[in-house]
Amino acid sequence: MSTEGENKFNFSEEEEPKVTAETAPPTDAKGLWQGLKTFLNELLDIQQDTDKDQTIAAIKADIPFKGATAWILIFAVFVASIGLNVSSTAVVIGAMLISPLMGPILGIGMSLAINDIDTLRSSFTNLLVMVVLSILTAYLYFLLSPLTELTPELESRTSPNILDVFVAIFGGLALIVARTKKGTIASVIFGVAIATALMPPLCTAGYGLAVGNFQFFFGAMYLFAINTTFIALATFLVLKVLRFPMLKYANSAKRKRISRMASLVAFAVMIPAVWTFWNVLQISNAERDYNLFVEKIERNPEVWLQKRKEDLDITNKKVFLHFNGEVPSVLEAEYRNDLKNYENIKDFELKVFGNKNRSVDKISDALDRAYKDLDQKELIVQGLEAQITELKQEVSNLNRQIESKASLENENYVAFSQVAKDAKIRYVDLRQFGFAKMLNSNDFIKIDTIPVAAVKWNSQLSDSIQTIRERELNTWLRKELSLDTLIIERIN
Repeated sequence: MSTEGENKFNFSEEEEPKVTAETAPPTDAKGLWQGLKTFLNELLDIQQDTDKDQTIAAIKADIPFKGATAWILIFAVFVASIGLNVSSTAVVIGAMLISPLMGPILGIGMSLAINDIDTLRSSFTNLLVMVVLSILTAYLYFLLSPLTELTPELESRTSPNILDVFVAIFGGLALIVARTKKGTIASVIFGVAIATALMPPLCTAGYGLAVGNFQFFFGAMYLFAINTTFIALATFLVLKVLRFPMLKYANSAKRKRISRMASLVAFAVMIPAVWTFWNVLQISNAERDYNLFVEKIERNPEVWLQKRKEDLDITNKKVFLHFNGEVPSVLEAEYRNDLKNYENIKDFELKVFGNKNRSVDKISDALDRAYKDLDQKELIVQGLEAQITELKQEVSNLNRQIESKASLENENYVAFSQVAKDAKIRYVDLRQFGFAKMLNSNDFIKIDTIPVAAVKWNSQLSDSIQTIRERELNTWLRKELSLDTLIIERIN
């Protein structure tokens, strides 16, 4: 029998709390995975923030092209053309922000996703009109502009690569996700407009027509087609994933026909998109391998390679190498074997062009430069020698002036410079020589003047030899200077 105190600490079956799957802590691997899955679903789920009706209405509102929209496009083309003409990135970005080209492209992707054939027709029509008007406006600008030089901004829009495809894909995905969100994220739309760069390729196409360069025209239009296709495809895929409602028709036969037509158009759009991706990928890989191949050749200091943009012909599978100088057959064979090591260009035909005349010219130029350098060095040496001679002469003149002045002031003056020269000639081992008259007193009363010569000999001479030399020097100096006495002091 339970007491009242025991009941305070024990639960009955009815009072005992229940533990459910939701409240139980994830103590095992299954619970941990379930918690992670829930977290990721909440983090990445875009269904809850989607406003389908508002998205469809907003995209349809941006499709029509007339009135203010047409003038905005014209002005945007002028701004972008000016930016490309003067190679100003900031101006080109401004033009991309005000361009209305994105509307019909999103309309194409949306209409395919929801089987709206009328919107699809309207989107295609408006996009075509926008493209033609943009190219025509850019053509007129570059035709009338006094600046027709090819700038880096223009050239960069003529040869798309695999990165342009990725930018179009992920930019289109970001754009449509932002469009479907409740309260559209304007900054994302502006960012995608800049990243995908729809306006500059059309302006570059107009430039190509104005200067008669159809390679630029088709290259720019290819880049525009890549951006347009993948933005529309991204829109189609996201709206399908979000399960946007299909447009319903009263006539079931018409509904089926429209559905099949939309599916056919969507499939037709995906085929060139896949082909474009694969084609651009192959081109990018071939260009990468070609650059690596050429860089290896350029590291050889014994060859002089002239790299040209047209040296890689991907269409005809050819690689051209132009050298300033003669290329030995052994080296040419080495290049052909080395080309096979690059996966994406191993099947390309290699054409090697040398220039014997250039090789001779190069050697001749180098020889001329060497002669010129040698002549310049000789002139420099001659100039230095002349300066040294002049300085020696100036020193001699100054010494003579000093000695002449001293001899006039002092009858007992000794012409030291001449004596020092003669001493050095007579005694080749003499390293240092000095002469002075020293005051001397034996009884500290009477003062006499005693001539003193200080000498330093070659350290390799022994003390006995130095002593003999000093006696000879003493005798010669007393005779030369007419002295009765002379003291020789050795400098250590």
